[in-house]
Amino acid sequence: MEPVNRTVASEFLLKGFSGYPALEHLLFPLCLAMYLVTLLGNMAIVAVSALDARLHTPMYFFLGNLSILDICYTSTFVPLMLVHLLSSQKTISFIGCAIQMCLSLSTGSTECLLLAIMAYDRYLAICRPLRYPMLMSHQLCLLLAGAAWALCLIKSATETVIAMKQPFCGHRVVSHFTCEILAVLKLACGDTSVSEAFLLVGAILLLPVPLALICLSYALILATVLRVPSAAGRRKAFSTCSAHLAVVLLFYSTVISMYMKPKSKEAHISDEVFTVLYAVVTPMLNPVIYSLRNKEVKEAARKVCGSRQGCKWGGQGSERK
Repeated sequence: MEPVNRTVASEFLLKGFSGYPALEHLLFPLCLAMYLVTLLGNMAIVAVSALDARLHTPMYFFLGNLSILDICYTSTFVPLMLVHLLSSQKTISFIGCAIQMCLSLSTGSTECLLLAIMAYDRYLAICRPLRYPMLMSHQLCLLLAGAAWALCLIKSATETVIAMKQPFCGHRVVSHFTCEILAVLKLACGDTSVSEAFLLVGAILLLPVPLALICLSYALILATVLRVPSAAGRRKAFSTCSAHLAVVLLFYSTVISMYMKPKSKEAHISDEVFTVLYAVVTPMLNPVIYSLRNKEVKEAARKVCGSRQGCKWGGQGSERK
């Protein structure tokens, strides 16, 4: 048997849509516009949650974390993807690939846990309203959010180190627009069973388990709300969690549609386009959903904008005097 030509990779070539230049020119303005909307929308949610004292509650603390996550997740790959859409040079360094892989894995995993934490918060607020301030204290909010960020970062760093320590053979062309871990592992010529086992365990812990907790929380919420005697009270209870439920459905439906469908032997360009749109559209829609479905966010945004406008006019008036 001939020895396998094992080399140390210094850089990777991200194939992306290099075979479809017309599609690249179409995707660039579309992805750029969606990325800018994602940044502005999520930064607005973070700013409003921080500036309005009425939103200094656990629900909006976690919402602010979700917005920061969406900013970080899209920023791990969209800027470089935009550059590659207009450039013939589509390479990324070995270290850059590892950092991109780790951060995208970490932010995506953290969002799974954060959505489950937000469902638990809604359960306590609706089913245990009298004890809610004590049960969901500020210290517990910090602990839950910090633990989600830290655990997922450690998990993702471990998965990245194991994957990138593999020997890579032959060409180093990644059939993806980012350093997606499964696409990179296809280039490895060593035994990838350990890396695949870590990914399988992580996928089980971060997809079905949080989803089961979310479903359980909403089943208990539904049982509690149906016992509320007044229709107005039921509507108010449902309105407090409708935005979160919409985000959960959007997030998990896109993830399941991408990773649970039957794998074909050949990658189709339509799958790649759908992956790009899913990765950019979902973070863009989260602030839209929360701002449209939540009166408190809209009122806080108007208050912040109004106070800033008032300060501006007040300053101009004092200058005239």
